[in-house]
Amino acid sequence: MQYTSIEIMALIFLVIASIKILVILINPRTWHDNVVKNIYRNPKILMVLSLILSAITLYYLLKELTIVQIFAAMLFFSLIAAVGVSVFSKDLMKLTNKLYNDKFILKKSWLYLLIWIVLILWGFKEILL
Repeated sequence: MQYTSIEIMALIFLVIASIKILVILINPRTWHDNVVKNIYRNPKILMVLSLILSAITLYYLLKELTIVQIFAAMLFFSLIAAVGVSVFSKDLMKLTNKLYNDKFILKKSWLYLLIWIVLILWGFKEILL
């Protein structure tokens, strides 16, 4: 069977998500110590790699979906993620308070914010124009 690029990306995500859930069900600390710590060890490499992979993913998604459909899927994912993080709301509030008290938050987040602004404007353009 020949898979489309979208199916391959979904399969990669499904395999990683399945492994993560399985490992966490067996021993949550193992996932943190062996995966999370290693991924976040070098944030600059993580940022560049994530940016490249995001661009590649968006390129292939746009071959089969519109930016509007992608935003609708992001809404679904955001709501599912909110279910997961809601049980940690007290810890999350401590973190957000710390982040928003950082005088350099905009300087640190400029690229992320710029990407979101471009995507949001693109989404509005497609829906409203």
